[in-house]
Amino acid sequence: MVDSLSAPERRLFRVGTFNLSNLALPEREFYSGEAYSREDYLQKLTWIGRQLDRMKVDIVGFQEVFHQGALKEALHRSEYHRQHTIVMAEGSGRGPGLALATRFPILDQRVYEDFPPGSALDLDGAELPIHRFSHPVLAVDLALTDTIQCTAFVIHLKSKRPTLADGVDRSDPVEVAKGYARSLIRRAAEATALRCLLMEVLQDRRYPVIVMGDVNDNHTAVTTQIVAGQPPWECWPYRKKAPVWDVLLYQVKDIQARLGYGDHYYTHIHNGHYDSLDHIMVSEEFAAQNRDRIGRVTYVSVYNDHLFDQTLLDETIEPWKSDHGQVVATIELDPPPSTVPTFPVRRG
Repeated sequence: MVDSLSAPERRLFRVGTFNLSNLALPEREFYSGEAYSREDYLQKLTWIGRQLDRMKVDIVGFQEVFHQGALKEALHRSEYHRQHTIVMAEGSGRGPGLALATRFPILDQRVYEDFPPGSALDLDGAELPIHRFSHPVLAVDLALTDTIQCTAFVIHLKSKRPTLADGVDRSDPVEVAKGYARSLIRRAAEATALRCLLMEVLQDRRYPVIVMGDVNDNHTAVTTQIVAGQPPWECWPYRKKAPVWDVLLYQVKDIQARLGYGDHYYTHIHNGHYDSLDHIMVSEEFAAQNRDRIGRVTYVSVYNDHLFDQTLLDETIEPWKSDHGQVVATIELDPPPSTVPTFPVRRG
């Protein structure tokens, strides 16, 4: 079993999200006509191991994992992550799955493929026929210390790629527009269902939650905000704000923006557009502005130096690299109340 953060001097831990871009065993078709040669597979494992050694994360959520055996081999290419325990959520049908690797003790795990009751959307009384996630949702309960537990969610919402009807002209602008709309509707439905799952662990509990993954939208998009929740209106009294804060998730991108002036947060480049599709969100227990917090996000790193704008360079990303950047958030746990130093009060 992996040790939790039991040593008093070890109060920092790092959380990451990593879209692996179709990690699959060699010579095994993962999409129609697509498979890695043995050479490309070994290069992909080596590259993933190097990225992980740069990230040095204690908890990491992976997306686009076709074979757990390939992920195990990738972790063994990393000096820091060889002893991490892997939890896998297999994909639906022949699609990719999700995984979480951690050095913390695992208390429980759950995989959600169907939407929870009460989360289905309707429009003008007509229910939308969307009741399953396009990729499963993985929830893992972890012991951070002997006294602090948390739940980590790994997610991968529907991509922006247009969902086109069979037999249509794929170059028809109207059909393409309808395809993008279908993908957006599905992503919004999945975000709503995920929000319902999150409410079960957020509401009326002083319990930390971490959500990491590929949301396939930037941090200000409606779908992303559905997952995170809406902050309370500033003019509300505290008693009205408190229950909203209780179920709110905080984007580490926004936390980092408050800590420094630099902004280099992008995790994907498509047709010259720099987007932040990969996110880490934390509950109020890890928000510095919460007076009852148990820890706080202190730093956020984005590993995107392997990405480049293909509209400016006549090159392509090597097939063994991911077309996503990786995000890492450093979280510092507050000292237990008994260890908080006290100072004499000056009198007179």
